Amino acid sequence: MSSPRKLGPQVGPTLVNYVAVGEALPSLQDVPSLERQNLFIRKLNMCSLLFDFSDPIMNLNEKDIKRRILLELVDYMTSVNSKFSEISMQEITKMLSANLFRSLPSSNHDRKVLGDIYDLEYDELAMEPSWTHLQIVYEFLLRFVSSSEMDAKLAKRYIDQSFVLRLLDLFDSEDQREREYLKTILHCIYGKFMVHRPFIRKAINNIFYCFIFETEKHNGIAELLEILGSIINGFALPLKEEHNIFLVRALIPLHRPKCMSAYHKQLSYCITQFVEKDYKIADIVIHGLLKYWPLTHSSKEVMFLSELEEILEGTHNAEFQQCMVPLFHQIGRCVNSSHFQVLLSSFIVIIFGFEIDFTKLEA
Repeated sequence: MSSPRKLGPQVGPTLVNYVAVGEALPSLQDVPSLERQNLFIRKLNMCSLLFDFSDPIMNLNEKDIKRRILLELVDYMTSVNSKFSEISMQEITKMLSANLFRSLPSSNHDRKVLGDIYDLEYDELAMEPSWTHLQIVYEFLLRFVSSSEMDAKLAKRYIDQSFVLRLLDLFDSEDQREREYLKTILHCIYGKFMVHRPFIRKAINNIFYCFIFETEKHNGIAELLEILGSIINGFALPLKEEHNIFLVRALIPLHRPKCMSAYHKQLSYCITQFVEKDYKIADIVIHGLLKYWPLTHSSKEVMFLSELEEILEGTHNAEFQQCMVPLFHQIGRCVNSSHFQVLLSSFIVIIFGFEIDFTKLEA
């Protein structure tokens, strides 16, 4: 077995010497444990240098060196068996910030839309050019925040509110692969950093407000709702007033945008989670649905009816009585619809949704 390579003088990486410096650095596993942190930080610094991916043939050797170092860092995160020092966490967040936090490309929200369905063929082409590096950086971040060797009390100085807010900004990325990583990472941060939980909920709330009442343009609503579905599932009873306000002011109004089909599955899950947590809010939810009920959009109306069926399954007599008159009026209009799917869905609601004991309703 060859003897461990000693670290040479610390030469900072530049585009000119990147390959030479990268190839001169030994593997993290080949140096004594006392030297490992310094080498780890040097490799983090190597990975903080960014490359232009708009030209696929530019700096190929440098890009390959960085990719190999990133992969080594990911493996190291799995094998590390001691707590991360403060200096290591500081350098980790520097590297992450350099690679992840960037201005997203000009959004193509104004691309052709068929009804309220995004052009899926375009979506498949909305790929981040630097993904060969970015994907590994996201994997590194995921392993860092989920590592048992990360002290959350110390790490919160670096994975702070500003860091979390910039992660949330990236949910508007048009690359679905990036949004999937962000979803998993943010959920992990929410679980590990209890101090950030109210802030994360409020920040997501603000994104929803902007989307609903200002832009109706955002790529990550479905992923954010998926995170919220897990968060709502963990709410303690009785529900806090802030959670009920969030339901009324953010979740229910998400039925308003024309592009609701892009996230309706996740939205419906969040709404039904609330009703399952506290059946007494069922009438508030149903009144909210009726408020935003689509009048000239048949496919959206079918989604409303499907969601209504699930909500009614968790509705008790007293709550049903609070909303039954306007509800029956709306169902009556659906039964008279000229659209077959609306008509069929309304009958399904009548047959399977109403499990109310009508004999116990007050006259």
